[in-house]
Parts: sequence; structure tokens; C-alpha cells
Amino acid sequence: MKAAVIEEHGEPLAVRDVDYPDPAPDQVIVETEACGVCRSDWHAWQGDWSWIGAGVPEGQILGHEPAGIVSAVGDDVETLEEGDRVAVPFHLGDGTCTHCREGRANNCETVIPLGLSEYAPGAFAEAFPVREADFNCVKLPDEVDFTEMAGLGCRFMTAYHALADRANLRPGDWVAVHGCGGVGLSAIHIAQALGAHPIAIDVLDSKLERAEELGAVETINSTEVDSAPRAVKELTGDGADVSIDALGITETCQNSVNSLGTRGSHVQVGLTTGEEQGQIDLPVDVMTMQEIDFHGSFGMPLVRYEELFNLIAQGTLEPSKIIGETLSLEEAPETLASMDDYETVGIPVITEF
Repeated sequence: MKAAVIEEHGEPLAVRDVDYPDPAPDQVIVETEACGVCRSDWHAWQGDWSWIGAGVPEGQILGHEPAGIVSAVGDDVETLEEGDRVAVPFHLGDGTCTHCREGRANNCETVIPLGLSEYAPGAFAEAFPVREADFNCVKLPDEVDFTEMAGLGCRFMTAYHALADRANLRPGDWVAVHGCGGVGLSAIHIAQALGAHPIAIDVLDSKLERAEELGAVETINSTEVDSAPRAVKELTGDGADVSIDALGITETCQNSVNSLGTRGSHVQVGLTTGEEQGQIDLPVDVMTMQEIDFHGSFGMPLVRYEELFNLIAQGTLEPSKIIGETLSLEEAPETLASMDDYETVGIPVITEF
């Protein structure tokens, strides 16, 4: 089968033939119908995250935002059969640890990230295996198509968990979204749908225009103001109630924290690059005196999928609006490389394998 493989970090992905996977007893094989191309794939391709022991090896098949059809079932799998339509989270839990048992599989003690670990080949391929399939596969409702599910993938569900769960977003809250890539645009749409007032901050007018279409009540081009945090505070009065760094560079993280009012909540979703290596200076004394909360947010618990599907069925959320383009597997190397300039608008989704 065909797959897109990291042969050398920073060099174009190689689309080549690899062996079709066979399922281990706990696994299913999923034939990929759609898979998003995410900035996390870009980080992995660049060779990032070695500073936290999560570097992705050369030889890896990327792809962690998939939807597809079960094509083979391991001997120990009980709840899935060939032909089932499924989505697969990027954080593959073991299903047995304390966090998994309490409904927080995104915090699994032995998590294996799909497409970002040598133990979990990804979905930039015609098919891929899923560990502990009974636990990790989510059956798709008929009204959610494969491309839309790939758009939900990592970025949309990550934004939902960040706002609804970690920040405990409330109707009427002011929400500052720093960085309007896939996660940021998803956060804009979700915040608006949940009754909040999202403000979009970016350096590109094309992304800010898309943010307006998705529900941003105000936009700020940070290259056109002296201070993005000051601009947020001028719009909101005291500052944002919730602010999210959806990119993961020093400027967006610091701006997010500095955009908040007293007792505001910052949510860190973007992972850092080789320049920061996870280390960013923050105004800790101000955060302490103003009782500002700093939340990390990673993925979304599996138990929240049903709620997301219900909101989609009601028309409250429309993840298809975030999809920027569809492409073939052969086009994936170029699309991934184009993320160097941060100009990608919306979520690219591979639909031809």
C-alpha cells in the first residue's frame, strides 16, 4: 500500500509502498477515507519535541486525524467488525490505567500518539492499525461524513476540550484567540457557538477574514497595533475572560497571558518549536496577584465525542466550515512543507489515497 513517510527530518515526505498491516489480537486495521494534515505533523517532520522525550523517528508514517472503515479485526476485539465506520483519536490509550478508567484517556499513563510514535504508524496511508481497538475506536454517526470527521480530528476536538472543559467557558465570556490556524479557527467557531464573544488575533488578514466568517466579533492584526494585549483590553474593558494560545511561540503565549483580565484563564494548546523548546518567560507575579489561571490542554477525552456529535447533529457546530482544502496523498508532502510560512488557512484534509 502507499504511505507518506519521514525519510529525513525536514526533507520532503516520501510517498512510497509499504507493507499492508496485519492486526494484532487487540487491534483493528482501518482503511483510511480521510485524514487531516496538522501542524503537529509539521513539528514531527521538523524533528521537534526531543526536549520532552517525544521526538518522532525517521521512518515514521505520519497522520493522526483519521476517519475510515474497519477492514480487519484482531482475535480479541469484541465490539467492532469489518465495515464499521470509525474515527480514531490521536492519543491511543491502554484503557486500563487510572486516567483511562476515569474517562481521561487523553492523559493515559502509557499513551501512544497515533502517527507520532514508532509503535503507532499513522494514517497518511491507505490503512493503519489501532491498538486496544475496543477502547480507542469511536463509531461514526451516519450524519458525520469522513472528511468532516477528519476536520474534527485533533484540532477541533482539542479546541473544544480547551474551551468547554479546561477553561470552563461561559456564555458572555470574552475569548481572545491568538493564532488563527486550524486550532484557532476551531476555537473561534466553538466559542461563538457556546455563546461567548471571540476575538481573533493573527498577522494575516486572510486568516482574520476567515475568523470573521466563523463568528469572531472582533479581529486584531497584531502587526498593525503597538500591543495586541492592549488592543484586547481596549475592546473588552478589563481584559479577556479566557485567552488561548493556539500556536505555541513565545509571542502568542505571552500575548495570551497578557490579554487577560483579573481571574482570567489562559489555555495553552500550541506546542512550542525548536526555538522555545518548551521554555517561555511569563509575568508570574502579575499572574499571582490577579489570580490568573494557566491551563494546559491536550486532545479531548473519548467520553466527550458523543456530546460533539450531538452538537453537530443539532447544527450548533459545523466543523466542515473549518476545512480549507482537500487533497491527495501525493500532495501531502507539499502541503506539509507549506506550513513553514504559517499561511495555511483552515484545515487541509487528505481524501484520496
